[in-house]
Amino acid sequence: MSLAKQISPIRKAWYQWKALRLPWRKQFLVGLDLQGNTYWEFRLERGDPNSPDSRFRRIVKYPRSTHYSDVVVPPQWHQWLRYQRQQAPSLSEQASDVYRQERIKVLAAEADARWEAKPSLLDMPGQEKGQPVPPLNTGRTQPQERAARESPTRNERGEVTEQKDDPWKQARSTSPGETWQPEAWSPPPARKR
Repeated sequence: MSLAKQISPIRKAWYQWKALRLPWRKQFLVGLDLQGNTYWEFRLERGDPNSPDSRFRRIVKYPRSTHYSDVVVPPQWHQWLRYQRQQAPSLSEQASDVYRQERIKVLAAEADARWEAKPSLLDMPGQEKGQPVPPLNTGRTQPQERAARESPTRNERGEVTEQKDDPWKQARSTSPGETWQPEAWSPPPARKR
């Protein structure tokens, strides 16, 4: 959006006339922004403009058709209005800043899209591909090992010997800690902020 294309030649000549720092003038046009606001400097008293007592006041005037809540002053002009910046920003500087902001929005949208495309480590494993969760290596999931431990053992001659009854086996099987097996922790996926 270039304001230079929207300004009529008559208004442009009027702006150039108002920007001249003639000695009898109290108010001077300093510049304008892309929204059509004009920025002015003025002295409260006449006299020597170089004296330290006469500091210029800075104001903004916006088009009459603009509602108060719709007035937007760019950050460069805010800096100039508050004396944080000596030179007023040019139209090309303002246009490049608008282009930079649009470019940042595009790059941020691309980064968000890349971020959403990545698989999240917080998601449950196999959820997006439909794969089952891998089981833990426990006694319930490995019955072959348990059966091998409980099967009768062979002695040195190859004879099958019966295992003796263990008096502690019955006591161990009744305790709740013997039958408990750990399970996989599966937290719900966290929401992205």
